[in-house]
Amino acid sequence: MSTTIVPGTSGTVPRESRPVPDPIPFTRILRVELRKMFDTRSGFWLMASVVLLSVIASVATVIFVDADDLTYEHFASAVGAPMSVILPMIAILAVSSEWSQRTALTTFTLVPHRGRVLAAKAVITVLIGAVSMLVAGAVGVVGNLVGTSIAGVDPSWDIGVREFAQIILANEIGMLMGLMLGIALRSSPGAIVAYFVYALVLPGASSALAGTQDWWAENGPWFDLNWATMRLFDENLTGEMWAQLGVAAVFWLAVPLLIGTRALLRSEVK
Repeated sequence: MSTTIVPGTSGTVPRESRPVPDPIPFTRILRVELRKMFDTRSGFWLMASVVLLSVIASVATVIFVDADDLTYEHFASAVGAPMSVILPMIAILAVSSEWSQRTALTTFTLVPHRGRVLAAKAVITVLIGAVSMLVAGAVGVVGNLVGTSIAGVDPSWDIGVREFAQIILANEIGMLMGLMLGIALRSSPGAIVAYFVYALVLPGASSALAGTQDWWAENGPWFDLNWATMRLFDENLTGEMWAQLGVAAVFWLAVPLLIGTRALLRSEVK
């Protein structure tokens, strides 16, 4: 209870103190960030393309792959190729669109603690990556059953739970790379170009270097995240390979993400 002096009177009138509102629950922030990924035309069609391209890739596999070679691995590889491009774009736009569409001021006014918003975007990014791959995997299962039935051969399930989990992890790394670039650059065109340089240009340069330098051929996976990540698709990783993946992820993901997050938290929003 507080008091206030009213002009023209000799006394004071008591005034009740306003209760301090509760902070916005993190679950509500998660729901809002999830909805923001769907409520634009670009976001909607990116999400829809996950299913559409999975179906198209499965149909193309049935048409162009020989009947004797129809295995679940072929369907998973065909479905996984477009996912490796689409999912990082979703992660990039989850952050950079706040600046491209100039909604960051509104977002951080409603939720002044920017770290909570970034944490929500990171959680939603990881969840969307996992769910998208599960949906793509389910489409591949249907494609394998239908394709082998049409071809008159028995379905082959040559990808186990561990292999599929590694594929999900590889795509999650790609999404986290997109998230990191979105946070660090805060520009949709710049982050998208940077991702394609990372995903398409650097692997070629690393492969050329490995062909001419023995030291890089032996130790490249410690420093090349693409190299270390690609092993998740087709190898049973040893302890050393997991260590190489972890070290490369720290160098390419963790450190730039920390630097970009610190800059975003301290930058002026216009």
